[in-house]
Amino acid sequence: MQSAFYTASNSHQFPLPRKIHETQFTAQRPFPKKLKTCFKAPTFTNSLRTSIGYEPEESLGKEPGPAKPGRLPVVIRRSGIVSRYFWDGSSLQLVGVDGGAESFSFNFEDGFRKLYRICSLAVRDFFIPKQVSGNYMDYVKWKFLHRVFSSALQVLATQAMFRAIGIGYSRSLPAAAALNWLLKEGLGRLSRCIYTASLASAFDTNLKRVRFSTSVLFSLSLGVELLTPAFPQYFLVLASLANMAKQISLACYLATGSAVHRSFAIADNLGEVSAKAQIQTVCFDNLGLLLAALLNMLFKNSQRLQTALPFFVYPIFSVIDLFAIYQGLKHVHLQTLTKDRLEIILNTWIELGYVPAPAEVSKEEGIDFLRSKDKGLWPIRIGYLDPKNQIPELSMMTMCSTSGEDYYFISMEIFYTRIRSRRQGILICVREGASTTDIVMGLLQVGEFV
Repeated sequence: MQSAFYTASNSHQFPLPRKIHETQFTAQRPFPKKLKTCFKAPTFTNSLRTSIGYEPEESLGKEPGPAKPGRLPVVIRRSGIVSRYFWDGSSLQLVGVDGGAESFSFNFEDGFRKLYRICSLAVRDFFIPKQVSGNYMDYVKWKFLHRVFSSALQVLATQAMFRAIGIGYSRSLPAAAALNWLLKEGLGRLSRCIYTASLASAFDTNLKRVRFSTSVLFSLSLGVELLTPAFPQYFLVLASLANMAKQISLACYLATGSAVHRSFAIADNLGEVSAKAQIQTVCFDNLGLLLAALLNMLFKNSQRLQTALPFFVYPIFSVIDLFAIYQGLKHVHLQTLTKDRLEIILNTWIELGYVPAPAEVSKEEGIDFLRSKDKGLWPIRIGYLDPKNQIPELSMMTMCSTSGEDYYFISMEIFYTRIRSRRQGILICVREGASTTDIVMGLLQVGEFV
């Protein structure tokens, strides 16, 4: 279940209704003639607010003089360059400043410090979108670790498969090597199609769990590829299994990428966020290639050490890679509603009286890789009556009493878990055309009895 609307970025309280104070405009005494409204001259202030007030009584008899020169509260940021408007008394000037919050600091900045700031702004503009949520930078830091060590492992795994297939040796058979490689790629792409077709809806409802589980699968596939030199006679089997796992992981990565990027976009700039993500991936992967090249150069004089190198670095790099992915997903605050998130929101609202922010819902939801979360004594399911399960008589009576205006009904169901244990649960059976409001009302009604 997924809804198209988003929860707010901050927690909203549900207090008692407030009284609305209406401003009444009545004909009363005019303002004293000794006081008149005017605009104060611009002052040198770090605030961007214009000063509007009343002149004191002493200045009323004086003629207004020429406007004093001053810094106007208008800042323009463009391509890492900060400019501010200044009024010199007769004309308006646009002056470049370094920072925009310190008055005239650009006249005394050290050259090296100024160059460093310009370069850092240029690098930031190259990698980071202009308008993203506050948790984006933390996500990028963990993505950096993930892409660097994952890319280095992929290089080492590819080298291992080349050694297993015989490339680089005089006794290699190019035709057989090419055939094995094509079969490996073909089986991998076929498994990718089957996986994507069978689990398409899970990419929305269980995005974090699916993405992390496929990342674990990808890491294991690299370990299988590293084993191919030790068992060259089983190259096709091992390489095909590894490539199937890699293709499944790639399918999940591509399918969930847009939802992850949408969670960071705050100004309808999904295209910019996606483009910057591609730039980050390419640059971070190149650093991983450089790391793998450096490791090969360190052990180039010893063929034995070079062969054993992947088995030493694989556990370390895999742990860092998976840890970075896990931490990065913690900073992804998905704002679309699913059943689990809606239950968290409703439970918080019922127990504490406010609607939690997306960050709070994301923390409570977690990744749940092992599906170890307790679903309560009465697990709730949204769907349809399964003929394979035992349907209580009360549920049959409820279903028969529904009318054309009812888009859902609530009933009991008896189902069997994976270990074939009998369990009871609550079913919210919805029909085609049910809206998000119907599902929310169903969950609220269930919450009254659970």
